[in-house]
Amino acid sequence: MPSPDLEFWFDLASNYSYLSVMRIESAALHAGVSVQWRPFLLGPVFEALGWEGPPFVVQKEKGAYVWQDMARQCRKYGIPWQQPTVFPRRAVLATRIAVLGADEPWLPAWCRAIMVRNYGEDREVDTPEAVIEVLEGLGLPAQRIVEDALADANRQRLRDATRTARERGVFGAPTFFVGDEMYWGNDRLDDALEAACARSAR
Repeated sequence: MPSPDLEFWFDLASNYSYLSVMRIESAALHAGVSVQWRPFLLGPVFEALGWEGPPFVVQKEKGAYVWQDMARQCRKYGIPWQQPTVFPRRAVLATRIAVLGADEPWLPAWCRAIMVRNYGEDREVDTPEAVIEVLEGLGLPAQRIVEDALADANRQRLRDATRTARERGVFGAPTFFVGDEMYWGNDRLDDALEAACARSAR
């Protein structure tokens, strides 16, 4: 029987997406769940909702808590952590590459490498030089991938993906779908995996 499916909607600039990007592949493998990676941009979603930006950027008290929480969660999962000096750090080019590689076997490794660079090393992730360095580190044809990612057709793919996220009711990242059932937040990843398994067993 085919493995159950889980849709994983994430933003490469999102700190809580970082936690899920780093652990979803192994967790899904353990659960026997197939993950459909769905990169998108949260910025246009926030704008459509009338928000000025991430709530913990707008509200400083919540922001102070979030950075404490991120340090704790990264320790819990054994994930590298260095509080970024720029937040949210622009990751549009990196996300265009993720959209381009949506069906490629290298996509999870790409996303992990980008997010560790941002949240584990506090380094730039959106310049051509930065993404080429990461792509080459993964043994990928960097120049060709960057050119394809910057093509108009791929730019439109990212716009379409972001619009689809909004149409699905996504308001934050990470968000998981099992069929039409939504789970929001890194702390709901295990629940979403469990639901995917239960759905396939019906």
